[in-house]
Amino acid sequence: MAKKNFESTLNKLEEIVQKLEEGELSLDQSIKEFESGIDLYKECKTYLDKAEKKIQVLTDSLKEEEYKEE
Repeated sequence: MAKKNFESTLNKLEEIVQKLEEGELSLDQSIKEFESGIDLYKECKTYLDKAEKKIQVLTDSLKEEEYKEE
């Protein structure tokens, strides 16, 4: 099984958006794709939230180091 990551999840979401924009799907297919898109959106948001927290921890540690040096 391929490892999931932000980029692959985002690519899948973009594919769904493209399908929906084309307007070729039936209503049932559109709803199913939309539901899948919502799940992928949530996954992307989770990846971004984790990255933001990690960046915050790293920048906070830099601020602490700068404070100690003064």
